[in-house]
Amino acid sequence: MDLITHVLIAYLVTLGVVGLKVQYVAAGALAGGLPDADAILFPLARRWPVFGHRGITHSVFGVTVIAVAGGLIAPLILPGSFLIYFGVMLLGGILHILLDGFTNYSVPPLLPFSKKRIAFDAERAVNFFMLVFSAASMYVLLGIERNSVALDVYWASVYFLGGFFALYLALRLAVRLWLGRHKGAYGHFESIVPTENPFVWFLFGETRDAAQVRKSFGRYVVGRGLEGPWTIDISLSPATGGEGPVMNAADALERTYPLLAREPAGRMGRMAGETHMFARADPTPEGGWIARWYSIEFGMLGRWLTIEVELPPGDAAPSVHRRFRRVTMPWKETSPGAV
Repeated sequence: MDLITHVLIAYLVTLGVVGLKVQYVAAGALAGGLPDADAILFPLARRWPVFGHRGITHSVFGVTVIAVAGGLIAPLILPGSFLIYFGVMLLGGILHILLDGFTNYSVPPLLPFSKKRIAFDAERAVNFFMLVFSAASMYVLLGIERNSVALDVYWASVYFLGGFFALYLALRLAVRLWLGRHKGAYGHFESIVPTENPFVWFLFGETRDAAQVRKSFGRYVVGRGLEGPWTIDISLSPATGGEGPVMNAADALERTYPLLAREPAGRMGRMAGETHMFARADPTPEGGWIARWYSIEFGMLGRWLTIEVELPPGDAAPSVHRRFRRVTMPWKETSPGAV
């Protein structure tokens, strides 16, 4: 979850717990964002991975250490009680862990005692629409309304935003749990992937043996049901041996699938290993083919992180590019590469 939403939710919760005590509310809101300061620890993370992003700072132990430090330092800046400072900062840190664990990226809440990670897969790690909403809400609360409107009006805004986030997260979790229970009724799906829209979800499945990989993909819309599923079969031993002109869409996908792990300079391989990918292949006007492998987890505003492999006619070498592209999805029209 984005930093602004972390801070805003911690601000709202702390305000609801301690009231209009500025120093404590500020400390709780700050603590809601502090775990993401682990980005500055990257030199240590090279030697000790526990200091990497969403590592020790995203554990109960880590946020407790931060809360103790805050409880000792904060009274030197703004007078207050160590116990209250400690409590609100611990609350903000735990909220951060819970919200990150709510997304499709895992957190290790029990480090350093256990490396087990949790992820509810109920929200995007960064949801652009929520980012904009949270930034606008912060501006209204702290830039427009603070010290400018009646106290009752300010509290009404706080309760509205608190209720909104509670309902939003409850909706996300309810749909995620329902899909987790019923995904088997729609086909062979293993993974549930949230989108920026809480009413739209992706379902993904993959099976493989020595001969082929089968990828299944569907789009679930609350109130409408499943669109799809679409399936592609990728032979691990292309009949053409990967040489000569590309014969059809299936041949294009079979030839480009191995390139995901090799081009360019390994970046594609790392991305391919971290996300679920589906594909379509289309002929080009020049007589070649282009295969687009798109991530169903990395996207924003209708554009998807896409690996494009262009297979020119003849024996010319393929070209590989990584782009954010508005891809025509298989549910919008029938694709020769997504049957």
